[in-house]
Amino acid sequence: MLKWHSYRKAAVLLFLTVPLVIGGEEAKSGSDTPRMAYGKGTAAGSHFSQLADKALAAMRAHASSLGVTGVALVAYFEGDDIQSWESKMIVVGKRKDPSTATDPGANLLAIAYAKAAEAADTLKPSGSAGRPLMTGEFGWSGSVIRKSKSGYWIAAFSGGKSEDDVAVSTAGLDSILTKE
Repeated sequence: MLKWHSYRKAAVLLFLTVPLVIGGEEAKSGSDTPRMAYGKGTAAGSHFSQLADKALAAMRAHASSLGVTGVALVAYFEGDDIQSWESKMIVVGKRKDPSTATDPGANLLAIAYAKAAEAADTLKPSGSAGRPLMTGEFGWSGSVIRKSKSGYWIAAFSGGKSEDDVAVSTAGLDSILTKE
């Protein structure tokens, strides 16, 4: 007769050998990190991380050329209605503006993601929704969004003036996507 610890060992062994299904694609468990799949033949494919790194490098370079610091992010989601996305971000010199006696400061990471979230919801650059702002949205410019073959790419930057944030975000998407 098997004891309880034998059942637990069998369950762990079974978990480590059975494939997981994530986003409609199979990913191995165990030492492999599961990743959201994008579907076959998309612009992102399994290369999201490489494309995001390229876009973030372009954003860092453009921010540097403009003399601005802040937070840059790139995100991708499939389809026309966001249900999930994958994103990467980098700090370009600073992650926040510290508070002072007269200013509460700014969490640039939160602002960049709010800009990207507004773009994901409206499928337009942040600040141009054409509708009343929802809670969590600021209506600040700084993100850009472009349709690809099977989904949308978003780049957002926070830390400079609005026109600089837009220019940095545009440089990111220009580095990986052609304008349509």
